[in-house]
Amino acid sequence: MSGVVNQAANAAKFIEDRTHEAHFDELLWMIRQKRDEAALQVPEWEQLRDLASAIKEHTLSNLADYLENFEANAKKNGAIIHWARDAHEHNQIVYDILQSWKVATVVKSKSMLTEECETLPFLERRGIAVTETDLGERIQQLDHEPPAHIVAPAWQKTLQDIATLFGKIYGSDSANADPVYLARVMRVHTRALILQADAGMTGANFAVAETGAIVTVTNEGNADLSGNTPKLRIHSVGIEKIIPKNEHLAVFIRLLTRSATGNPITQYTSHFIGPREGGEMHIVLVDNGRSGTARNGKVLAFTEVYSMRCVHEHLSCISPQRWPQLWVHLHGANRHHHDADV
Repeated sequence: MSGVVNQAANAAKFIEDRTHEAHFDELLWMIRQKRDEAALQVPEWEQLRDLASAIKEHTLSNLADYLENFEANAKKNGAIIHWARDAHEHNQIVYDILQSWKVATVVKSKSMLTEECETLPFLERRGIAVTETDLGERIQQLDHEPPAHIVAPAWQKTLQDIATLFGKIYGSDSANADPVYLARVMRVHTRALILQADAGMTGANFAVAETGAIVTVTNEGNADLSGNTPKLRIHSVGIEKIIPKNEHLAVFIRLLTRSATGNPITQYTSHFIGPREGGEMHIVLVDNGRSGTARNGKVLAFTEVYSMRCVHEHLSCISPQRWPQLWVHLHGANRHHHDADV
């Protein structure tokens, strides 16, 4: 959902409910504590952060070369590469691919890029049913709300909120707020849709130039199911996701899961390299304002961390073209992005 909204008013309305305020406060600080504890277990944590920053700035400074390298290697693997200048072009490319396969149903894993491009409503207006397979994303989709956070899409909801929602949608026990029971309800109803889907979509945590692989990092395995079950697979990838080699990927993986969830490693780190037998693998590389921002590698590095593009309190997405202006608005024109505690 795009447009200007009153974030302060939305936030004030949310915290008027003391039950949700207490839940959210506890959850927020629990996640932060887990992240700090996980970081303390790695003596070289700060050196890893510096190394990751240097890798990213080097890549962004040579982005055109690495994109061409990625494209060449992905094509060798059998992938079909598309280039999209903006959100509309991305959505049209995806729709044209789906049309060529006469697709009616799509399953997809979490992708902030497709939120940025508003891909789901674009496809749904054209008669294609899209099912989110990430647990939090699916909860938000069933409740007709955007994701609340890039890592935990439904973290503003209590277990009872979810139990009530599932009871309304699926006819399950609304009084049973046990998380294992709720996960089972979701699994039963979502797995059937995955098995029947005509096409699968994923985003990308990384795109490795050396191998031409798309890498996703998940705890539920839903990217693997969405990407490997249907014969047609589409990956939507922002051009800033490129990294040079697998050896660089290892640095980011060690940082990513600890920073995101406070865990030493995620359950699934998956490399999508080529299409399944009899199928197609499409990769849509999306600019949407990134190339202009990439001329200043420091600003784009800021967006990697700070651009929580679709947030529940905003109910809107921040386009890449506005990231530099946002940085100046928040921190002043002369402040370096590494001054922040990330």
